[in-house]
Amino acid sequence: MDRRAPPAAPELPQRLPAEEKHLLSSLAAAHTLARVLRPCYGPQGRQKLLVTAKGDTVLTGHAAAILRALELEHPAARLLREAAQSQAEQSGDGAAFVVLLAQALLAQAERLLRAGLPRAQLREAYAAVAAETLALLPSLAVRALGPLEDPVWALRSVMNTHALWRTDHLAGLVAHACWATRELDGGFRPERVGVCALPGARQEDSCLLPGLALPGKPCGQVTMVLSGARVALLACDFGPARSLAPATPRLSSPEDLIRFRKGSESLIEKQVAQLAAAANVVVVSGDIDEKTLTHADKYGLMVIQVASRREMVYLSEVLHTPLTPYLLPPLEPGECQRVYGQELGEALAVVFEWESPGTPALTLVLRGATAHGLRGAVQAAYSGIDAYFQLCQDPRLLPGAGATEMALAKMLSEKGTKLEGPNGPTFLAFAQALQSLPETLAENAGLAVHDVMAEMNGAHQAGNFLIGVGVEGIINVAQEEVWDTLIAKAQGLRAVADVVQQLLTVDDVVVAKKSPESPQDPNPEPKKRHARPL
Repeated sequence: MDRRAPPAAPELPQRLPAEEKHLLSSLAAAHTLARVLRPCYGPQGRQKLLVTAKGDTVLTGHAAAILRALELEHPAARLLREAAQSQAEQSGDGAAFVVLLAQALLAQAERLLRAGLPRAQLREAYAAVAAETLALLPSLAVRALGPLEDPVWALRSVMNTHALWRTDHLAGLVAHACWATRELDGGFRPERVGVCALPGARQEDSCLLPGLALPGKPCGQVTMVLSGARVALLACDFGPARSLAPATPRLSSPEDLIRFRKGSESLIEKQVAQLAAAANVVVVSGDIDEKTLTHADKYGLMVIQVASRREMVYLSEVLHTPLTPYLLPPLEPGECQRVYGQELGEALAVVFEWESPGTPALTLVLRGATAHGLRGAVQAAYSGIDAYFQLCQDPRLLPGAGATEMALAKMLSEKGTKLEGPNGPTFLAFAQALQSLPETLAENAGLAVHDVMAEMNGAHQAGNFLIGVGVEGIINVAQEEVWDTLIAKAQGLRAVADVVQQLLTVDDVVVAKKSPESPQDPNPEPKKRHARPL
């Protein structure tokens, strides 16, 4: 087997023009950002103990979450973060891919600039090689998801994050939920599948529930509404209002106290009656008063308490009804077919069902013994849902585990050796940058990087572009069923090309001067107008 590596760019003189010194600052910022994310890249990546702005400690290896928490000062690092976050939002994954490849391309750009290549020619050459890479990418798609094929095999590798040890059961649930909520024309809308995380039990106890399931519990005697549910969302306590200003009632006799209590109870009962006239289900994010709950039972009002305000906001978007800050009836209550509580072992969930096309038809209820395990399961579930959405748009799949990057590096290297002018070294530089990604996979897996890369180079030079990096060495990605979606990979390459081109056009970093605060007058009293002399 030929173990020769792809031809590298020739050694070039190391000098950097004075007007290009700004690139060193951007490269240092990109290198620092890549150094943080590189150990997290790939299924064998490591975790970070992330301390959030609120002081919470989170164990995560998700690149997008780490980028959100970082406080970045350099504009180049912020630009890289924006590109990576945009990739994660649009395709569900690929934030680390964008940062690592962009950093490698900037390092190669510095080497070419030191060789004396003008920046304008470098930008044109980078644009040409990026277009060539995107044109070559579809030729590597050797597998596609059939219109009537079970997608579990395609989603398993996408969901194989380093936060989970076993994804077979979860991948099967996600595949079933996505398949069951497809539209008649074969399309798929991600909002039709909800995700609910309930602590406790095992990951294997995760299940699917119809409609939208949220962590919560019915609090009164009414535990279900089986038809014609009208939902009101209260972003307040279900009980007497709490005054923001201190107030003390002046009571001079026991009769005044009795009248005060009766008046308060009468007011609360009147408010509950008005609420029951407009809705028969109330979802509350605050505390629930027992006496007020008694009035709700009297009027047949189902009261549900949820712990997270985020769930209330999501429910408000789905039901198209606003959050009410007081114990008052909503102007337009949300409507659904039925609402009921569901016991899942020791955990409780509340299910909302309806037939509207823009609402969740199934909810994936995830279970886990720890918050970290649940967080990883939620990330994996959303990655699988996003991947199926991409496959419904374009069913083609690329070899994963670094095989696609290695195949592209081989093709670009072969073309770069035949080109003259600035395009030749640029093609070779782009190939070396792509090759750094499987090197990172091998490093994070604890393998001998040089030996693994030599074996991969030999296999790809022999024409086998399905060889990637596994846990114990090189693997055949077709046999191991490790795939990437074509849409996500192409979108990531476009994001990298755009951000690198933007950074190569930067001439200098200019920081705007902060406007000074207006000095405050130590004497707050207004100045008196001088009297006119007589």
